[in-house]
Amino acid sequence: MTDATTIAERYLAVWNETDAERRRALITEAWTESCTYVDPLMRGEGHEQIDALVAAVHTRLPGFRFKLAGPADRYGENIRFSWSLGAEGDEPLIKGTDFAILDGERLKTVHGFLDQAPAAI
Repeated sequence: MTDATTIAERYLAVWNETDAERRRALITEAWTESCTYVDPLMRGEGHEQIDALVAAVHTRLPGFRFKLAGPADRYGENIRFSWSLGAEGDEPLIKGTDFAILDGERLKTVHGFLDQAPAAI
């Protein structure tokens, strides 16, 4: 069984990947075909929509990077972890906590919550 931190880091690697071809390969490795992602700002289903969401974040916040903020937890097919997002070397602009359901070792569903965000993102 893969530990929660490894899964969370694999997930954040998808969000940090700027090369579209490499990102799609990472999505295929990390997510099931019937995956869903939802947070207060966006929603996507399937690999193509997840890729489009990530690309939109790169367009809106160029140069920002996601980082794991503390340990990730796992029990069974459930994981949770907190993350931060900001420009390298600066204080994070956005912080959040995600909860995911796995299918085997791949992400099936991710629910994202924003713990800290500016009024306009």
